[in-house]
Amino acid sequence: MDIVNREDAPPFTTVDGSTIRELLAHRNSCIRLQSLAEARLPAGAATVPHHHAVTEEIYYILSGTAAMTLGDETRTVGPGDAIAIPPGARHTIRNAGSGELVFLCACAPGYEHADTFLESCG
Repeated sequence: MDIVNREDAPPFTTVDGSTIRELLAHRNSCIRLQSLAEARLPAGAATVPHHHAVTEEIYYILSGTAAMTLGDETRTVGPGDAIAIPPGARHTIRNAGSGELVFLCACAPGYEHADTFLESCG
């Protein structure tokens, strides 16, 4: 049985600029086809607009308020909101609150730097 406590998952910065802790993935468990990470963004910070060619993602907001942009649509999201991000969709999330934004990121297949493609802001 693989159980990984958040405190035992070392943080690292992804290609899009968010700091994550990979809770379960092929790098630290028997999981092979997906990954689950905790992501954090300080007040005012945002991920670089990007897309994933293969990976689909689900963001689940734990705390804070954010502006989530998917394609040409931006919506305010907060605790309890789950956001579906299909492969190929340009997306970014910006912390719109005064405290830290904390959210879970589920990826299938699991997160890989090589499947993150940065896009211009315009």
